[in-house]
Amino acid sequence: MLAWSAVAEFVPLYPLYALLFADTRLDDRDISALLALWSATAVLAEVPSGAFADRFSRRGALVTAGVLQAAGYLLWAALPGFPGFAAGFVVWAVGGALVSGSFEALLHDGLAAAGAAGQFGRVYGWVNAVDLLVQVPTALAAAALFSVGGFPLVGWASVATCLAAAGLAARLPEAFHGTENPDGDGPGWWDILSAGVTEAAGRPAVRTAVLLVVLLGGLDAMEEYFPLLARDWGVPDAANPLVLLGVPLAGAVGAALGGRAASWPRSAVTVALATAGFALVAAAVLAVPAGLGAVAAGYALYRLVLVVAETRLQEAITGPARATVTSMAGLGVELAALALFAAYATGGLVLVAGAVLLLAAALPRLIRP
Repeated sequence: MLAWSAVAEFVPLYPLYALLFADTRLDDRDISALLALWSATAVLAEVPSGAFADRFSRRGALVTAGVLQAAGYLLWAALPGFPGFAAGFVVWAVGGALVSGSFEALLHDGLAAAGAAGQFGRVYGWVNAVDLLVQVPTALAAAALFSVGGFPLVGWASVATCLAAAGLAARLPEAFHGTENPDGDGPGWWDILSAGVTEAAGRPAVRTAVLLVVLLGGLDAMEEYFPLLARDWGVPDAANPLVLLGVPLAGAVGAALGGRAASWPRSAVTVALATAGFALVAAAVLAVPAGLGAVAAGYALYRLVLVVAETRLQEAITGPARATVTSMAGLGVELAALALFAAYATGGLVLVAGAVLLLAAALPRLIRP
């Protein structure tokens, strides 16, 4: 699982695609529109894809996701410009929706089958840490590839890594979860979808956990703007991926500690998120390259709290449609991301930091003991 996650995140385009859009003469509003389209497509695909994974195969969903992401980057390479970028984002969004929910369900049920369901938070935190740590070699590879062949070489390398991730996903073990049956026996796709929606909306503990993940997960969309922040604060484009390395490194530390933080009292988790908000405020006020250190500190604390929320959600789910319920949370995250894109386009990092502080104030009511 860690190997698949590392390869799936090793995409050289990640630290550069916002700059690719800008260099194609798209302004901040155009870029925000593309990101909004990305999220809107994911909204439509999120829950149906979760029910698909529950009905058939969560492993198969991960394989398909890698192929679709590669296809999206092929569109970017073939049709550079707003229409091509938009089409690529649509394909990529469907692939992302297939991962969301399927991955958490595959991990949880695999641990449960091994008698280690209580270790979900710890393992999930480490998987998140690996996802962030791999951004370091990804940034180095992006800088090297860009210096040799510019954006086209970076794009083709990203296609190759996505296909490699699909191949690794095909080798992941999958525990029987009681609903998948390609022969047609057992509950159908619509039955599983209905069961997942009912559990997410009808059980108070699950509903509160879903809401917590939605509000926190939507904030992660701020990561899309970090390269643009660095450029606006005076960091040259060639150095952009390297200067931003501290952000994923700090986030990895926070995510790795998130499994342990799941047992912290609510007050401690609240303080962590509030501190993250104040760090982002400080960064926005400084608006210089050194402010990226405050961004990194805030992001680390945010990722810690996010792992806590994801762990609480998996602990709350008891029905058979785990991927569908998790996808319900993913649906909300995409909607919350749309709100964040609008907030950033309106007020930049200051408004995003304000949203973090508001959520920290509400956190004691959202985290159930």
